[in-house]
Amino acid sequence: MVKEFWLSLPVKDIKKSRAFFDALGFKFNAKNGNTDTSAALLVGEKNTVVMLFEEPAFKGFTNTEVADTKQGTEVLLSFDAQSKEEVDAMAQKAVDAGGKTDHKPYEMQGWMYGCVFTDLDGHKWNVLYMDYSKMPK
Repeated sequence: MVKEFWLSLPVKDIKKSRAFFDALGFKFNAKNGNTDTSAALLVGEKNTVVMLFEEPAFKGFTNTEVADTKQGTEVLLSFDAQSKEEVDAMAQKAVDAGGKTDHKPYEMQGWMYGCVFTDLDGHKWNVLYMDYSKMPK
């Protein structure tokens, strides 16, 4: 049975990627996964690991080319926020740190509020506040 789960993403420059996610308030595993070409990003209360690997190292694992994020979306990484204000703040932090967003945060389906931003390497991140009291039954 699976004991651990993590995601791996290719990045062009590990130092710039670390600085980007640090500016957004993310933490990194201080013990494992951090080298000159990788970083172990911790996401959420359960500290799900998103391994960031510079592209040559990533290619070494997959034996394939890295997807061109300018041509399409290979994955949508979603995480929750505690409030609409936190969504707004995260969207602004992402842009201030060099990321992009194609839309401003907005309400969806009457119970979710969020936005998608793009990191320095074109990976899409979805930050959502969900008001479960308004969720359709």
